[in-house]
Amino acid sequence: MSKNSDTPTPAAPGIPLAGVIGWPVAHSRSPRLHGHWLRRYGIAGHYIPMPVRPEHLAEALRTLPRLGFVGINVTIPHKEAVLALADHVTDRAALIGAANTLILRPDGKIHADNTDGYGFIANLRQHAPDWRPEIGPAALIGAGGAARAVVASLLDAGVRELRIANRTRLRAEQIRTEFGARITVYDWAQAGNMLEGAATVVNATSMGMDGKPALRLPLDALSPDALVTDLVYTPLDTPFLVAARAQGCRTVDGLGMLLHQAAPGFERWFGTRPQVDDDLRRAVLA
Repeated sequence: MSKNSDTPTPAAPGIPLAGVIGWPVAHSRSPRLHGHWLRRYGIAGHYIPMPVRPEHLAEALRTLPRLGFVGINVTIPHKEAVLALADHVTDRAALIGAANTLILRPDGKIHADNTDGYGFIANLRQHAPDWRPEIGPAALIGAGGAARAVVASLLDAGVRELRIANRTRLRAEQIRTEFGARITVYDWAQAGNMLEGAATVVNATSMGMDGKPALRLPLDALSPDALVTDLVYTPLDTPFLVAARAQGCRTVDGLGMLLHQAAPGFERWFGTRPQVDDDLRRAVLA
């Protein structure tokens, strides 16, 4: 085939390549995660971390299929920008306003999806199998990109009322405008009040992450029957989760969301549905 052909030709037929793009990307645990699955299932493929500057994003996405890439994960700061570059965007990625999983087709077309919400719900169902989202309100701290994925997934799972507090109230108000009447916005100063009667409580901010300020939220109104989860997984046991357990709550750490959100992409790229289990957790944490 001519080098000038408009149809990309994989450089290494039969050996699929995938990876993660971000700027920076060295912190990503995705290569360790996908590498574990590739070895476990004996798949002849590779998963590669790729630092891509924002100004080079479009060029990188159009070039990768020619190099044999079948898909990529997308991390900060590209998750919103890739939507404008994709040829097809799923409804959930469009609703969330970001994509974390791309399928790169042999003809160069880019299919964009968001599996963060799937990963969030799968993590809760794995570690709290009796969790029932419909039994009471959910309280969400934060209104960024990850929070939007949580909102979409909780509403889809059957939560009837979703309370949100964010330091910048306008971002929470925007979520209410886009997602509808089941959303109630609380002022940041009153965030502790939204915990009263909440059956599910989620920290979707970076507060409590290693190197970040702790999440300082009064938990007096938190019911011991509530399920509390934190999207932060460094450390696994955040101060927020420790404080919630002191109130008698069940808690779920954030690592499982990372693991579960990766499974749909791996299956699409490499043709095998991977298992999320303790072996994978140990491999990613090693």
